[in-house]
Amino acid sequence: MSAIAHKILVVGGNGFVGSAVCKIALARGMEVTSISSSGKPYKTPQGHAPAWVERVEWRKADAMNPESYADILPSVDAVVHTVGTLLDNTQYKQKMQDGDLLGFIKYLVGMGGPAAEGQRSAYDILNYESAVRVCETFVASKPVSGLTRVRPFVYVSAEDFNRPLVSARYFETKREAEQRIEEIVTDHPQYKGVYVRPSIIYHPHNRPMTTIPATIFGFSSRVHDAMPSYIPMPASVLRWLGTSVFPNATDKTPSSLNSLANLLSIPPIHVDHLAEAICISLDPAKDIRGVVGVRDMHQLIGMSQTGSEEPAANT
Repeated sequence: MSAIAHKILVVGGNGFVGSAVCKIALARGMEVTSISSSGKPYKTPQGHAPAWVERVEWRKADAMNPESYADILPSVDAVVHTVGTLLDNTQYKQKMQDGDLLGFIKYLVGMGGPAAEGQRSAYDILNYESAVRVCETFVASKPVSGLTRVRPFVYVSAEDFNRPLVSARYFETKREAEQRIEEIVTDHPQYKGVYVRPSIIYHPHNRPMTTIPATIFGFSSRVHDAMPSYIPMPASVLRWLGTSVFPNATDKTPSSLNSLANLLSIPPIHVDHLAEAICISLDPAKDIRGVVGVRDMHQLIGMSQTGSEEPAANT
């Protein structure tokens, strides 16, 4: 594989998605720097450090504090922002990593609500503010001599597929971040925004509890894709109900029935495939910008647009 960017910064490179981006980027010949609140290298859920970890520069930094990472930005071709939270209480991530399904359900059901009045939620801080702050710092950086092409800022957003189980604020802050980042890069033509929107992200080993839902909804998406458009399917019925029963739903926050329809009809994506699509989007020859959905990602990495990937047992 040839390098499609020389050096990238991954915000949250020791996390679930960020570590996959680091691994794939290295395989494509890029230099990778990761920043995170701990600065610790990635380790598998079993506590092992893969060989590729030694080739990443791991830095401790606070996304909300540009002084902690601004020195890195002039020399990078692109920034990939992978930090975010599904729930307002971020402790659920450890439950997912441990495969503790009951513990995860506890946080999902009991701790996904809004923050206390007057307090910023984890959604606002991690999904919105951290990404916007890093993007602002990126476009303010002066590229080193030799960096002349457009520099991408890739934001890991999300499809709307998990309401009402997850707070609408999760989805809203993702879209608000996309909008604000696009406003920033529009004013700086040497930069561009790329907004990848995964659905269910799974990995059989690193996140074993994601395999079952990925299998179920992957099958559902294949059935929806295989049916002729004139046959009413659950997803199309739900979308019709979402606009008929809830006419006051907005583009910013559609009906939860639309979210359920997306869950049934948009295929899941393996975290390594998500990371590969992100790395391909850095190729200046492709000029990828704006929203990149799951099927767009499948096309980027050469998968069938109408097919849905099976959870890989040995990936």
